[in-house]
Amino acid sequence: MEWFSGENVFAILAMVLGVLTSAGQVWYERRAPSSKRIGYRVQMDTAIGHDAPTGESNVRLGLFDDDPDMADATLVLLRLENDGSQPITPEDYTSPNTHGLTVRFAHRRIKAVAVTVPSDDADLMENFTRLRGFHESGDRLTVPKIHLNKGKHFKLLVLLTGGKVGDEVTVSGGISGGKVAVNRAVTLDEAPPKFSRPARLITVLLTACLIALSTIVIVRGDGHSGPMGCEKGTLTVTGSTAFAPVAEKLATAYEKDCPGSTIEVDANGSAAGVRELDTGASKAVLTLSDGEKAVGFPELEEHRVAVSVFTLVVHDDVPFKGLRTAQVKDIYSGKVKNWNQVEGPDGKRGPDLPIKLISRSDGSGTRGIFERKILLGDEERQEVHTVNDCRQKVDPAQRTFRCELDSTQQVLDTVKDVEGAIGYSELRSSTGVDGLHHLSLDEQAPSVDDIEKSDYPFREIEYGYTYGQPEPETLASSFLNYMIRTGGTDVVRAEGHMPCSKPEAVKICAEG
Repeated sequence: MEWFSGENVFAILAMVLGVLTSAGQVWYERRAPSSKRIGYRVQMDTAIGHDAPTGESNVRLGLFDDDPDMADATLVLLRLENDGSQPITPEDYTSPNTHGLTVRFAHRRIKAVAVTVPSDDADLMENFTRLRGFHESGDRLTVPKIHLNKGKHFKLLVLLTGGKVGDEVTVSGGISGGKVAVNRAVTLDEAPPKFSRPARLITVLLTACLIALSTIVIVRGDGHSGPMGCEKGTLTVTGSTAFAPVAEKLATAYEKDCPGSTIEVDANGSAAGVRELDTGASKAVLTLSDGEKAVGFPELEEHRVAVSVFTLVVHDDVPFKGLRTAQVKDIYSGKVKNWNQVEGPDGKRGPDLPIKLISRSDGSGTRGIFERKILLGDEERQEVHTVNDCRQKVDPAQRTFRCELDSTQQVLDTVKDVEGAIGYSELRSSTGVDGLHHLSLDEQAPSVDDIEKSDYPFREIEYGYTYGQPEPETLASSFLNYMIRTGGTDVVRAEGHMPCSKPEAVKICAEG
């Protein structure tokens, strides 16, 4: 029998061996850190009072010589870090109080505390306030519910009296689906840990399996390099301007792999694309829509493509890093007209600048998502008027103005150029644009990586619509399959969207 060849038998054996070794690795690594875990360790615990011991390994520091209450002073440096595999969010802490963790210095009393954070995480410092639960009393220090991404840390430098060096330091608190645990620090004279023998064996076996399977695929390849079901012809992609950069890269990649295919991207807005498709003028049209189409259009067939994350953007002269959803609603309703009426998480108000709303035109899919997800239909617009010139000066007595633009790129170009401007866009399109920055919402940052666990509200499914179900072996059918299930999903993910076929997005796309 042709299937029962030496190559196929070897491939099956290699696959089985790979599965078994992977299962063995999972079993062996049961001691690996929890998916959510905060680890802590004491990096320094030293006496600094004038009664500090002298000797070969200790030097009298001569501190606090004139203060008898500090004779037994000690200094502790405590490091807390996210050493699990997932981010820790404020909602993950199980404490019903304002604070999330409690640090106890047995037999000692806290005199002063200083916090240090890495230079690239300076925003963490905003959390260490009494309002958020940062408080010391006796031998206990409470720590706020701090958002810590994987691998991130902060340190507490604590001045103590009473007790002695080496007295127990513990950190307690609950993490939903995880734990808080002590780590053992590696000392300077210790060699770093090496792979164990079982770990080395598993690595070698998995590598051998991958090399064997790759060799079989290369040797037995049939020369086909394009997507499965590669088709020729012409297809026009209309609709979303926010998703247009992704569509253009998908079209280029497909045309390269499938000679004889021509895919033109003509982004004209989600609603306009749906209306145009509904005429049925051509079945060689695919329309992309930010969110589900409006009620009606029964002839259009729905295809769920990806989850897209959107974000609020502001001009760089507005210092806020985030806002509450209620504040955004007040801004877009016209209740709040100047940034000096807006209060940040630290209690500071913004600069004396009139707020200018830079919006998408009516019928935009991105605007529809913003109104549904953030404004929640509560649009009190009697105090907002629409203008044509986004850059006009504002009379302080005048109502807040909103200008409406036809594309995501126009919104970004305007926000970065206009002082006091705020707008919204798809996340990837606005990332790295000079002159503006993203805003978090309700202390949650816009992120595709955290999409499965996050409750960040400003996100939506990207839909593809065709006039009826596309016929098999047509370019429309092949390109849809490429975009949703095969090689095009890598392009979608690389452009900052989560394909609906990926495990992280399956549940979100299924719920719609």
